Amino acid sequence: MSLLDYEALQRTDLHTEPYEWLIVPDFVKAEAFDAIIEDYPRVPGPGSHPPGGLDIHGRFADLMDELDGPRFREMIEDKFGIDLTGNPTMYTVRGFCRKTDGKIHTDSETKVITVLLYMNQRWEEDGGRLRVLKNGTDLKDYVAEVPPHGGTLLVFKRSANSWHGHEPYEGQRRAVQMNWVTGPDVVAYEQRRHRLSTTLKKLNPRNWGASA
Repeated sequence: MSLLDYEALQRTDLHTEPYEWLIVPDFVKAEAFDAIIEDYPRVPGPGSHPPGGLDIHGRFADLMDELDGPRFREMIEDKFGIDLTGNPTMYTVRGFCRKTDGKIHTDSETKVITVLLYMNQRWEEDGGRLRVLKNGTDLKDYVAEVPPHGGTLLVFKRSANSWHGHEPYEGQRRAVQMNWVTGPDVVAYEQRRHRLSTTLKKLNPRNWGASA
């Protein structure tokens, strides 16, 4: 059984201002969500963690296999009018947010498409809600805000003006980021960089209470 609501993705319009993006609420099917959360990997602290440094298993592993599968890729290619043949994928896992996270940025030029999947059961905080921004200076000048819960999906095409960020929040905030990138060398470099960061956080957990 599929874990993802492809019909909802198919019905979703692609927005082109101020850059190309789409949002699909409840993209992870409700009947699968709790089981995936149960298997969400433990992370040693804030920041992005590559799968190689985590225990990826069970329904969470099934989710990532499906997200990295041909059906999702083909739908993203169709929505964004892009051929992702030859563009490898990589993903990282987040479990916690620092007050310093969420600063406005566009993502690096080595990223072609960014996929964000939010895996929190509820979200009532004002902070931590990613915003699709009109510029690189003003968090309050936005066209959409993403509540980071319930398997909500955000996908955007990276560009020089793909500005996004969120108001400060500190605490548990689960999110998966997957990217199609420009080449395998990018995957190797980014995974190595994040793996080192994960190792250092395991050695110095700073009482983050790394539970999933």
